[in-house]
Amino acid sequence: MKIWYLSLLSVTLLSASSQEALKAYKNHQYKEAFGLYKEAALSGDIKAENALSYLYFNGVGTQKSNKKALHWLNKAADSGSVRAALDLGMIYLFGTKVPKDMKKAAKWLTVAADKGNSEAEYNLALMYYNGDGVKQDVKKAATLLERAAKSGHKSAKRNVGRIYMQALDFEKAKYWLRQNVKDGDKKALLLLKEIDAANKK
Repeated sequence: MKIWYLSLLSVTLLSASSQEALKAYKNHQYKEAFGLYKEAALSGDIKAENALSYLYFNGVGTQKSNKKALHWLNKAADSGSVRAALDLGMIYLFGTKVPKDMKKAAKWLTVAADKGNSEAEYNLALMYYNGDGVKQDVKKAATLLERAAKSGHKSAKRNVGRIYMQALDFEKAKYWLRQNVKDGDKKALLLLKEIDAANKK
């Protein structure tokens, strides 16, 4: 999980709007990059806010500070950054750099999911399925998984048919299980046979 989070923030960092900060970062002039990103963040640059959170989390160009990192990540999320909302949800979900907090994880993953982020939809679906930080709701989990699957999320696509089976929505279950069969999932074929057998009784 740690590697996942850092890699996402690295992508955010490298897409920052401040070309001077980006150039300094690429040249390993981290203190200069930090100063330039901070200047841009203070002027309201959302990508710079994201980048600054990465620098603070990892002590790059500045002293490490989870508190300041969270401040800037929250600021970016509050300003509408889907990436920041996803990152906040994931770090609270897994307790990366902060104590686990399922309610905060659900809050931020919902923000990102509502804006169509498939990774947020998938992880929020798992939370609803397990009742982690939210009231357990298998139908809600299935709906979120389907949204993620339609966006191309591979893990969501592999699981949505199985969850629809548990939600007793067999028509949607069959649709997605057939997709799994096309992808070479032999267990999905067995599940389809189970549904057909049950319908014949």
